[in-house]
Amino acid sequence: MTNDKDAAPGVRTTRESNIFRDPPGSGNYSSSIGAAQGIELFSGSGRLRRARPAKTVFEPSREIPVFAETDVLVVGGGPAGTAAAIAAARVGADVLLVERYNHLGGLSTGGLVIWIDRMTDWSGRHVIRGLADEFMERLPKDAIQGPPRADWGNRDAETAAYWAQRTAAYHGIVTWSPTIDPEALKTLSMRMVQEAKVRLLLHAWCTAPIVEDGVVRGAIFESKEGRHAALAKVVVDTTGDADLIARSGAHCETDVDASDIHHCMNTVFLFGGVDMERWLDFRRDEPDAFAAFMALGRERVKFFEKPFVSWRNDVALFLGPRLAGYSAIDVEDLTTVELRSRELAVAHLELYHAAAPGFSEAFLMLGAPQIGVRHSRRLAGLHKVTRQHWDTGHIWDDEIGVSTSLAPKFANISVPYGALIPERLDNILGAGRHVACDASSHTFLREIPQCWLTGQAAGVAAALAAATRTRPRDLAVSAIQRKLLRQGVHLSPTIEAAMQTASAAK
Repeated sequence: MTNDKDAAPGVRTTRESNIFRDPPGSGNYSSSIGAAQGIELFSGSGRLRRARPAKTVFEPSREIPVFAETDVLVVGGGPAGTAAAIAAARVGADVLLVERYNHLGGLSTGGLVIWIDRMTDWSGRHVIRGLADEFMERLPKDAIQGPPRADWGNRDAETAAYWAQRTAAYHGIVTWSPTIDPEALKTLSMRMVQEAKVRLLLHAWCTAPIVEDGVVRGAIFESKEGRHAALAKVVVDTTGDADLIARSGAHCETDVDASDIHHCMNTVFLFGGVDMERWLDFRRDEPDAFAAFMALGRERVKFFEKPFVSWRNDVALFLGPRLAGYSAIDVEDLTTVELRSRELAVAHLELYHAAAPGFSEAFLMLGAPQIGVRHSRRLAGLHKVTRQHWDTGHIWDDEIGVSTSLAPKFANISVPYGALIPERLDNILGAGRHVACDASSHTFLREIPQCWLTGQAAGVAAALAAATRTRPRDLAVSAIQRKLLRQGVHLSPTIEAAMQTASAAK
């Protein structure tokens, strides 16, 4: 949240929105990709909030019954948490996965972020693999839409233009960036968790870590049954907001790039009854009419978004409008964003239904059950991915995965194990959108595929640490890397070569 020194005493200030754009070629690579897809970014003017009472109440101490003891406790069943639980169980750990909603997948399912962004690099090489690849491969064929493997890396202008309209080509290059049916991914995620024999607990919200002398021993959670404890040899925080790590007293970073989309929030929505091919033809073939429609939308709605394709032609995806200046860890801000997003969804429907080709039969099919949070906290880790690493192509010795970069001029991004380990807190790993990185690198490390990547690595490491009674920070990274390779994860060629050399020397 943004503080306003000129605000009246006793009030808090957040910001509503004025449109500003950061076009391709500006140097802001995240926004340039967004602009190619028709994403707009919003920021702007002050709005006052009522102050909270300066009162407290006394809560008496109490004994908390232990609900479970386990090797690995994974808190949060989003992309990272689902991957972490499956990966840890496949290594042989007893795993408890605790999730507050009635489904797995987090923002990729309940958040309707069904555009699974770029798992290939700019050469077309499939670099985000492992469980990420397994999820995509096991989805029913009618639940996923994206370019065929033969087109990954294709630079043909006509082919790239076709897939650019379908969220799968950037900078004139086709990428593996499919859109998926969120219900199908929910089903698959639950099946894979059950296949791995993970113990799953839904409708339970972890509220506090159990910490003894800087060592995390488990977590407290609340449910309809009341308050319980879960004890674990190793905990994996995949809450998305580093809730357990932050509440343990560990340092987290919260700085953002104010010109970029990654700190905005909103609730995503789907329209049914549309003809997206008709809309795409209109956008491509009638540029003046399209521009006039968008101008009308900004005039009437102010914060106006273009639809994305989904996994089927009769469903349109709206990933915005994105609202800046709100805090993802402030409950009043979260409430405000939900209310504002609902108003904007209805306003979009009215105008699209009345004036947009392909939308004459449109209806509001679904507002996301989960709010779309992009950033709140990032853990301060042993290692940190920074903007400087984009230019140097730095490969970490403790690499646990490879991310695609934001533009062809940059090499792939090596992701270190140290980015999952808090500086001064033991027996806990962090994975997902709160891994250690700077604000610029967060623009892609928060994406769904990267959450699968870091979650899988955290799960493997947690299982190994639990089995050997070793602090996660003291694990031999080569042991983690070997397990990840066996689980289908892609590592940099130099890392694989070093591992082969080490194995041959034994």
